[in-house]
Amino acid sequence: MAIANKNKNVLSEKILLDALDRVAKNPMGYTVLYVNISKLKPKNRHPRFVKVITKLFDSVVGTTKGVMFVLSNGDIAILSKNTPENIVDEAVKKLRIGLQADPILAQESQNFAKVYMFPKDYVSFYEKIEHMLQAGVPQQLAQKTKRALRAGEIETVIDRMDEIDIGEIVKRQSVLSLDSQGKFYTKMQEFFVAVKDLEQFYPSDIDFTADRWLFQYLTQVLDKKTLSAFKSAEIKNWPQGISVNLNLSSLNSKEFQDFSNNFIKPDQEVIVEVQMMEVLNNLNLYNESKEQLHEKGYKVLLDSLNPTSLSMLNLETLAPDMIKIFWEPLLEYNKDDENVKSAIKLLSAENVILAKCDTEAALKWGLSYGIKSYQGPFMDEIEIGLLRKECAYKENCSVQNCIKRHRLLQGSQRNDCFDLTKLEKIL
Repeated sequence: MAIANKNKNVLSEKILLDALDRVAKNPMGYTVLYVNISKLKPKNRHPRFVKVITKLFDSVVGTTKGVMFVLSNGDIAILSKNTPENIVDEAVKKLRIGLQADPILAQESQNFAKVYMFPKDYVSFYEKIEHMLQAGVPQQLAQKTKRALRAGEIETVIDRMDEIDIGEIVKRQSVLSLDSQGKFYTKMQEFFVAVKDLEQFYPSDIDFTADRWLFQYLTQVLDKKTLSAFKSAEIKNWPQGISVNLNLSSLNSKEFQDFSNNFIKPDQEVIVEVQMMEVLNNLNLYNESKEQLHEKGYKVLLDSLNPTSLSMLNLETLAPDMIKIFWEPLLEYNKDDENVKSAIKLLSAENVILAKCDTEAALKWGLSYGIKSYQGPFMDEIEIGLLRKECAYKENCSVQNCIKRHRLLQGSQRNDCFDLTKLEKIL
């Protein structure tokens, strides 16, 4: 699979036109599935939600070895050859279920997704994209672009990873919960490696995330490196709850077994965060993995959800122990969502986390639903603010410096702290 527009400095319309120019030599059998995301309600075309929508069309792209273009207005175009109609219909049906309240699907559903058949529709589609390109979108084509990681480069990337001290780029971020007195305490800490931190060790023109399948393979290797980094970490005060974001296949690795047997203490709680799309793509593996984790006393958390994706899931059947809903600004206007209410009622408020909280508005929105646990930049500031109250050296550094150091497991930047005991303190 390929997604052709990960770099926002290059207009996807121009890249699509280049692809159409190549197809023009022999257009027979080629099709374009065009999805009118721009006609949806604003809340349904938020950039984060568009990412969820693109994943629903992975089956079209993967089956046909096609290329997906996310255009400047948010619309999706999938160029492929000999696309089976049932594959397209299935993907569109999934999306219609999730967006059944949107007017375009209720009133003009036939115009939501359209298939252009080449060579019959070639000229009209080419002119449509050409017009979009000329409609006044700022031209930024001269800037340096990133390219997708190629299959032939993956082994070199992995070999280079062996030379990197992964422990220095593993980060942690707390999930804060409110107790009965309204005071924050640390429910758990998530440990992860950010892709942008890993990419700094590689040529700047490579985008690890552009090809989903290669990226997934790379993250499976990175999972093992991350798990191995725990034993070399310099922090001494570990949280009672430890959360790791892993591929399901990584749970059978030697590194996960070592982490479980040699690092985790009997009184610690382990939460494994898994991505919704991986679960939906392999339900059998998910169920097997959940059973395996439960045998160890560990919990399973479904990550990266939002009210719309909740509407597509049967949480009662999937039966995760916890879920993580991602905050986005548009949710502020969605204060009575039945999907969120149902999830909280099913799992209980203690097992729902509102993540990516970047403002007080996010906290207030979560509290209005009875959510007790929060994660994100705004919560980091609250956490560090409470820790700094007891620090005698707080005048020597900024809140942001403290936040950066608090996130690190080891390294010189962390050790620049004047009082590591305070830095490691857990609320």
